[in-house]
Amino acid sequence: MANFDSIIRGARVVLKDRVQQLDIGIQDGKITALSSRLKVEEGTEVVEAAGFTIMPGVVDIHVHFNEPGLASWEGFSSGSAALAAGGITTYVDMPLNGVPPTTSPEAWDMKKQAAQDRSYVDYAFWGGLVPGNQQQLMNLAESGAAGFKAFMSEPGGEGEDIFARADEQTLLDGMLEIARLNRVLALHAEDEAMVAQLGARSIAEGKTGPMDYVKSRPAEAEVIAVTKALQYGEQTGCPLHFVHISTREALERIAEAKGRGQDVTSETCPHYLTLTEQDVVRLGAVAKCAPPLRSSAEQETLWDALASGLIDVIASDHSPCPPSMKQSDNFFEIWGGISGAQSTLLIMLDEGHLRRRLSLPLLGRVLALQPARRLGLESKGEIAIGKDADLVLIDWNTSTTLNVDDLLYTHKQSPYIGRTFACAVAEVYCRGIKVYSAKEGLSANPAGQFIAAGSYGKNGTRGTEEYHDRV
Repeated sequence: MANFDSIIRGARVVLKDRVQQLDIGIQDGKITALSSRLKVEEGTEVVEAAGFTIMPGVVDIHVHFNEPGLASWEGFSSGSAALAAGGITTYVDMPLNGVPPTTSPEAWDMKKQAAQDRSYVDYAFWGGLVPGNQQQLMNLAESGAAGFKAFMSEPGGEGEDIFARADEQTLLDGMLEIARLNRVLALHAEDEAMVAQLGARSIAEGKTGPMDYVKSRPAEAEVIAVTKALQYGEQTGCPLHFVHISTREALERIAEAKGRGQDVTSETCPHYLTLTEQDVVRLGAVAKCAPPLRSSAEQETLWDALASGLIDVIASDHSPCPPSMKQSDNFFEIWGGISGAQSTLLIMLDEGHLRRRLSLPLLGRVLALQPARRLGLESKGEIAIGKDADLVLIDWNTSTTLNVDDLLYTHKQSPYIGRTFACAVAEVYCRGIKVYSAKEGLSANPAGQFIAAGSYGKNGTRGTEEYHDRV
């Protein structure tokens, strides 16, 4: 009987703190050996990978696949196919924009049923914190919610099943309960009073173009909301994760709170690192998001922050919609959200590693290890013995130009169309199963599994110091 189901042999392997040429032995979907030369026995499949670099499969903790109810925007099948092709082997789906949003056990069950047997890679779910559902949070946690999401500004949408903004009392009450449940609260942090006032004034003055929208959601709105949420988090003891941070000042406020011992992490997205407000003008609706894209000078400060360790997580915030919702002469009316998850890894390797010389272990940590550990997805995020064999083979000798036909989203929209990356995703494995290859395409059958997140940390707590020591 073979010691391994398969061996991936001869690649440069990106570990937590170094890159080393190794063989990877895989048994029952787990990494069971890392060695300079593993013995091949009869019955063991061998993947010759000399010349490739193997990254840990990306853990994208911020995607919107819109099921149940809005699979016409993006569903689990198309969304996870795009992730697999892009080297993302685990994702955590946000509680909106599904109908109904994932704010109750009933909605949770609907989402779980919609995803079953339809995802190409592994997945978990966020629950939602909205006014009136505090009593539902425990049931969602017991169902396996990786954490909870709340908005400090209006998310948008119409009808009965919108995901409502959390007012101050909802945030405080929710944080107390989420702390008790030993989960994380993810926050969209923009000050509603400021963005509502500036947006209304701009519209009243007939200023409804792309840059008018950008100016209506200034950096100050993000900083105000982050500062307020940090105060609430300190008051309640609730672990916080700030999604899609777009400004250096907000990152510094978060870093100061970490320095005081607060349990808090930060996330930014590839679009804030590679696109600017000028691209909103150039590309139009496909580049609209909230917070908006910032100046090139602000963008440079984000790269510096990433290099210096101020950013914990890179996530896509993949937020698709039908093309019709991206069409209006009034930029304020256009649906905000960037479709980009399929390109996350290549963007970070091309721009972050090849052009800006960030190390591969650093990129592996922010793309995989740290997001996995933040949400207690302990089998994910790292090439190490005992972890799931979630692996991405990178070909540095093949450049990739993103064409419309390459996109696997339901709607083939992306601000990165036409962009050339100086590398390519060759093969992707999830729990040792090849789910994508550049030569063969997607695997025949979706094999992704649901991951029920559990409590994490020691003695029911996870302090910032313990978290960063582990990473």
